[in-house]
Amino acid sequence: MTAAQRAMSELGTWPNLVSGPPRCSVGHAFGAAGHELIHFHADDCADLYLTSSAVQRLLPQLRHSSAIRVRPGDSWITVLLECDTDVQLLLSLVSVALKEHDAHACPSPPCDWERPKAS
Repeated sequence: MTAAQRAMSELGTWPNLVSGPPRCSVGHAFGAAGHELIHFHADDCADLYLTSSAVQRLLPQLRHSSAIRVRPGDSWITVLLECDTDVQLLLSLVSVALKEHDAHACPSPPCDWERPKAS
């Protein structure tokens, strides 16, 4: 079982998350209150919608983790999933995302995931 599969299995037990296909039609998503929060496009990472205010507030801590990728100005972050520690990091950030969404009730913008180019 991959780290992403372990994360999806755990998130599937959370009562406030709904599992299903993402709007981008690639991979698997989890959402709450009708808004997508987490996308698994591959077996080695997850994209998480934190909101731009949460990303800015947490940016110093996010930059210290080798498992997190943040693009300037984006409200989605990517968490690389290679081990159980990365899964725990993702789950903690999902908790932050849920609180952020409860506080602001803001819809998630579409993810900007791009399919790998064919070789």
